[in-house]
Amino acid sequence: MWDPLLSVIVPVYNEVATIHRVLEHLAAIPNCDKQIIIVNDGSTDGTGDILEGWPKKTGIVVLHHPRNRGKGCAIRTGLQVARGDITIIQDADLEYDPADIPLVVEPILRGECDVVYGSRYLHCQRGIPWSKFRLGVGGLNLLVRLLYRQRLTDEATCYKAFRTQLLRDLDLRARRFEFCPEVTAKVLRSGRRILDVPIRYTPRTAAEGKKIGWRDAWEAVWTLIQWRFWTMPKTLAAERPVGLTPVGRDQATLFIPTAAAK
Repeated sequence: MWDPLLSVIVPVYNEVATIHRVLEHLAAIPNCDKQIIIVNDGSTDGTGDILEGWPKKTGIVVLHHPRNRGKGCAIRTGLQVARGDITIIQDADLEYDPADIPLVVEPILRGECDVVYGSRYLHCQRGIPWSKFRLGVGGLNLLVRLLYRQRLTDEATCYKAFRTQLLRDLDLRARRFEFCPEVTAKVLRSGRRILDVPIRYTPRTAAEGKKIGWRDAWEAVWTLIQWRFWTMPKTLAAERPVGLTPVGRDQATLFIPTAAAK
């Protein structure tokens, strides 16, 4: 059993076909003291009904946005109630296998780093086919190397794990998919390094429900550029010691804002 509590934030929007299996896979992760936080981001396809019918087990929190506000806003809502020492993001579409979560979190548990990204392009599985999505990720990796001088193999991966207090200190502003470049930029500017570890990946197409598009790619580029030069949050001190800084595990009060956060 892992000693530190792990919080898994699952932003979900219109994933009625996969949400039940995602939760089953997350609940089945062995030897892990975990808190599963599902944020239903205004789904209109019956996802909310499935979540309401999910057994109310210890360690599972279901939150609802009354309207769709974006992945970044959903993550920020989930972070408000995260009680774990470590937090990881899990998409609800099963492109990412929850069985890989221990591999992503392990380097933080060992005190090797504060932030780990699960890379889809380091795994020895059959190569991921080239597509506009893979080309976009390659462009973002190159931009990170130019602006922040770190080589990443998968800047846009969903599987990002952080010490929870660090994630809070980033003072997130993201509303949509710009969550990924915002955390990448702020972490690297704080003097920390990001560790890549290999994960499995089963891509889906836009026809199958993939929601990210070229608009999000341009927002990611702009976010990486702006946070290279904008003033960093006062809560984020540079060069903090590597290792776990425990956060409180007291039961959080659930507060779901009805308007977009400022």
